[in-house]
Amino acid sequence: MLAELIPLLMFALVCGVLMLGYPVAFTLAGVALLFAALGIVTGHFEPNLLRTFPSRIYGIMANYTLVAVPLFVFMGTMLEKSRLAEELLENMSQACRGLPGGLGLSVVVVGALLAASTGIVGATVVTMGLISLPTMLRHGYSPSLATGTICATGTLGQIVPPSIALVLLGDVLSSAYQRAQLSQGVYSPETVSVGDLFVGALVPGVLLVGLYLGYIALLAFWRPALAPATPAEDEPRSPLRLWLSLIPVLLLIILVLGSILAGVATPTEAAGVGALGASLLALAKGQLSVQRLKDVARSTTLISAMIFTILIGASLFSLVFRGFGGEELVAGFFSQLPGGVFTAMLIVMLVIFLLGFILDFIEITFVVVPIVGPVLLAMGVDPVWLGIMIALNLQTSFLTPPFGFALFYLRGVAPRSVPTGAIYRGVVPFIVLQLLVLCSLALWPELATWLPQQL
Repeated sequence: MLAELIPLLMFALVCGVLMLGYPVAFTLAGVALLFAALGIVTGHFEPNLLRTFPSRIYGIMANYTLVAVPLFVFMGTMLEKSRLAEELLENMSQACRGLPGGLGLSVVVVGALLAASTGIVGATVVTMGLISLPTMLRHGYSPSLATGTICATGTLGQIVPPSIALVLLGDVLSSAYQRAQLSQGVYSPETVSVGDLFVGALVPGVLLVGLYLGYIALLAFWRPALAPATPAEDEPRSPLRLWLSLIPVLLLIILVLGSILAGVATPTEAAGVGALGASLLALAKGQLSVQRLKDVARSTTLISAMIFTILIGASLFSLVFRGFGGEELVAGFFSQLPGGVFTAMLIVMLVIFLLGFILDFIEITFVVVPIVGPVLLAMGVDPVWLGIMIALNLQTSFLTPPFGFALFYLRGVAPRSVPTGAIYRGVVPFIVLQLLVLCSLALWPELATWLPQQL
């Protein structure tokens, strides 16, 4: 009986060690090696399984899809460090001057573009917090509305393509989908790609951004004191300046997504186009220098190294987890649940939501999804729908007090005059909107699956 519970003990120990603040990658690998050693000594683990680990590392190195990760990181970092987002926000806020809530609407639009290009929640929240929060407070915005808007907008990187979260989820779900079909005796398995997840995320992502914009517009209309209009400048800026800052960024994202949707380029090739396009855009704006290029390359290297190190550690963890029969344990548990797929999905979503308080999306993608994904997919769950549900669920988790990551990131850069309670109150309406979209997607999976099927 104790041997059957070893996979659960592994998972519990990983969560406990992570809460103590130890690095994720080394925690996953260390716990896996510790349990593997104990299993070999007690005769509950086959040592030859560890011989397959080098081939797993080689598989990561040879994975063409994962090449998109550093390229998308480079694209987002270049847009962030070259002050293009700051210039765009400044011009959009001036274009919306005289309109109640205009600055808040500008923050959502610019934040969505930045989130789509970076895909890293912390980077987007911190950047938007430094750029827009002082401006919103200076123009009389309610601290709750200002901080809630920034936190919610920063989490859009989970769902708005092209997103690193979707790249990683797509790669993991692709492997899980093939494994689920092979377990059912399907030896010519269908595939699911990162591009499928990009397409599936378009409708929920646009819907979520539209709800954010609608909420701010309605609130500004009914209670203009919370989101007052920005006073016009003595010398108003030309609309041409707005379009000159907006169109290039929009064209870049449309070019990246459009090439994927049209089937002209794979996500990896489109990521290369995005990285080059962001560099050319910074050069055209006069924001590209040798030092800035070094800074962007250094940040890209650090973030990419973190992601791939976690992936290697998670790969070792999942290998040992399966060696102890963890996948069979999860499958047996789900098969005995009343309610079938509905109950299984509900439990998985709840567990992922709670884990989002202590784990980042990278750890959850590499550790949790490979464990539950094959089981759910073998039960008939659509892989694209599952991926979008997980992304939306994590986005809601990162926004929920008191442990949401986005709240901690903003608290770190917000002025001391903004109380933590104001940040918590500000995100509540956006959490309600998130849950509305999540429930709609649960009731109508076609919101995520219809467009990929058509394309």
